[in-house]
Amino acid sequence: MRVIVCGAGQVGTTIARHLASEGVSVTVIDIDPQLVRRVDESYDVRGVVGHASYPATLRKADARDADIIIAVTGSDEVNMVACQMAYSLFGIKRRIARLRHAGYLAQDSSGLYSAEHLPVDVIISPEIEIAEGIAWRLRTPGAFDMVPMAAGLVELLGIHVESANSPVVGERICDIADQPDFEGMSVVACIRKGRSFVPDKHDRIEVGDDVYVVVRADKAKDTMEAFGHRDREARNLVVVGGGNVGLHLVQKIRRTTPSVNIKIIEHNLERAKYVSDELGGGVIVLHGDALDQEMLEEAQTSLAETIVAVTNDDETNIFASVLAKQVGCKRAITLVNKRNYEALTPALGIDAVVSPSAVTISTVLRHVRRGSIAALHTLREDFGEVVEAQLTEESRLLRRPLGKLGLPPGMRIGAVVRDRQVIIPTADTQLLVGDHIVVLVTYSYLRLAEALLGTRRDRLG
Repeated sequence: MRVIVCGAGQVGTTIARHLASEGVSVTVIDIDPQLVRRVDESYDVRGVVGHASYPATLRKADARDADIIIAVTGSDEVNMVACQMAYSLFGIKRRIARLRHAGYLAQDSSGLYSAEHLPVDVIISPEIEIAEGIAWRLRTPGAFDMVPMAAGLVELLGIHVESANSPVVGERICDIADQPDFEGMSVVACIRKGRSFVPDKHDRIEVGDDVYVVVRADKAKDTMEAFGHRDREARNLVVVGGGNVGLHLVQKIRRTTPSVNIKIIEHNLERAKYVSDELGGGVIVLHGDALDQEMLEEAQTSLAETIVAVTNDDETNIFASVLAKQVGCKRAITLVNKRNYEALTPALGIDAVVSPSAVTISTVLRHVRRGSIAALHTLREDFGEVVEAQLTEESRLLRRPLGKLGLPPGMRIGAVVRDRQVIIPTADTQLLVGDHIVVLVTYSYLRLAEALLGTRRDRLG
């Protein structure tokens, strides 16, 4: 498979690196020679300098032989035109574009992006997906990460082990699985002191661990309590930033949980007026600086269960979250673009970090892989993914019970969904054609996992 990635920023570079590591032939286009040189020298990809929307640049990138174009430059217009050129001039079969402007997104249902108009097969909107992800986290307070899978029957939860009094501390994975309090749950990954690994059944949970578990959706609350988290869902919420992410988030919360009391702090006066008009009288929109103590008091931040900081500025998001926690806000969810800031946030008391690049990368990889992959969530860019896959007759996982398959150490099946019933697998579980499995796969074992799942490389494009 041959892929062209337009844009050598953080998102484009990471997508290219992921695909190249899987044996995909990748060419990256960017107008910045320095970024292209860095990509060309650092990864097993080819770099091309030029405008991604120019036919000559696409021709230089061998677009005629490409299967997929992924347009993730900083310009919506360039991304759309690149897809148009890829389709009209070079016949590229699959076209993925990142679009941010609300005006363009509003046309998605109008047929504008069909083949006869602007031929974009998949539109990725980071702002909308980030808002969705934050809304999921708000539904499961205490979890630093939460992703629904298998049509909402299963949830992937990231849980921080905070207290030595937590029932899981000191317990072996195999013993936890046998306890009634942990029914419907499977531990698939652990992050300890910066090291990510798939725990062995004899590994023990330690204070400070970040644990990823796959759980039946109806058992999510019980699982959080068993890990020592008894946080209640936010009834008072402060949102810092009335941009696209903040607006989408509040609109979603108002549709799903209208009883939540929401206040928005927006620094730009015109934007504050626009957001206020869009939301009507049910939400209080305050114009001011979220780093101002008086503004935090006016927003009654000390009474809020959660602050969500989603401005375009990392420093504002981080410091607004820290100040809110200092005045009594119980939980902070913070949008952070710069990867090197993420390691600092736990020490600052920030409970959950949302990475726009990670959200975009997970979405792109899901649409590139396709085949039997129904969902995908990247845990860490250097560690692995949790995927939902449907088993076909080609899968080698159907031959015998799981305990006798000899699964690689970098692959852990967390749940099986059969006829809308969730099964937490044991060594005796026999998989069947048509089963949906939720499985952790580390990148070092990705190719082997694809072979076991029956996902052929020639099906992914």
